Amino acid sequence: MASINLYSDTQTRPTPAMRQAMANAEVGDEQRDQDPCVTTLCERVAAMLGQPRAVFLPSGTMANEISMLVHCRPGDEILCDKTSHILNIEGGGPSALAGAVMTGLDGDRGRFTADQVQAAIRPLSRYLPRTRVVSLEQTANLGGGTVWLLAQASAVAEAARAAGLTVHMDGARLLNATCALSVEPAAFGKLCDSVWIDLSKGLGCPVGAVLAGSSDFIDEVWRWKQRIGGAMRQAGILAAAGLYALDHHVDRLAEDQANARAFALALVDCPGVSIDLDSVQTNIVYFDTPGQDANALVARIAERGVDIGAMGPQTLRVVTHLDVNAAQVTEAAAIIRQVLSGT
Repeated sequence: MASINLYSDTQTRPTPAMRQAMANAEVGDEQRDQDPCVTTLCERVAAMLGQPRAVFLPSGTMANEISMLVHCRPGDEILCDKTSHILNIEGGGPSALAGAVMTGLDGDRGRFTADQVQAAIRPLSRYLPRTRVVSLEQTANLGGGTVWLLAQASAVAEAARAAGLTVHMDGARLLNATCALSVEPAAFGKLCDSVWIDLSKGLGCPVGAVLAGSSDFIDEVWRWKQRIGGAMRQAGILAAAGLYALDHHVDRLAEDQANARAFALALVDCPGVSIDLDSVQTNIVYFDTPGQDANALVARIAERGVDIGAMGPQTLRVVTHLDVNAAQVTEAAAIIRQVLSGT
């Protein structure tokens, strides 16, 4: 394993203190609502997101898939950005599981407008898919970790609701966004019919996501959770990690975002590198290397002890997180500069 792992914030490992909290967790059967740690975690996240109830799930992808199973019927249409995770990186799940049509809007680095939503809504006709859901991804991963501003998200939600559509938020990095904007997560959560946060990215937990919504919605989520095998028994060991993260790892997301900015600034003047500094808004940095093969560069950089990702033929991605400190980010940038310069 590379000594500096900037491949993704999913690479985080539980800290010793988090492991201790997990070891000390009081547990019960979460399927019967008898696990106190799971119950507390769900209550805290629901309150954080401004929703009545929440449910603990194994992953964020499952949160997206179950939400679409609840919101859609076969043949219904989901509007999302053309770069969104739910469209590109979930194995076609909404189509395979919910039978839904996914339509990608041509947004700006992962964020589309209310006008685009209104223009995409199909007229009612037995010949056409029924437009049912608008899905926002906060932050926009393939958009470069860019942030939905509250005003733009509000306008999209308002347009969706006016047309009778359901609003879903893939909040995998919602807390990175609210950290960058200095707003409460509920400001976004209240815009949505369903919204979730990931525990296993910037919050540093080993596994898990929490999906929130209305009481009726969560009842239906539980039906699907049971149906697809998502019940987890004594899940308090995992939920305890989430509770620890909410207490200790939310405010420190600002460190990751400062480190990402520092990394981008360290590479911006490197020959053979193209970085749009305006797109570096949270803990993700994309940069292009015109004329050089991204996969070959990743391999050469890994030989020097730094793990990053290839996201296209000439595009690389770095993601900062709690397992990589400022000094390591500086070292990684220096190594990448050396590789790109051939030294």
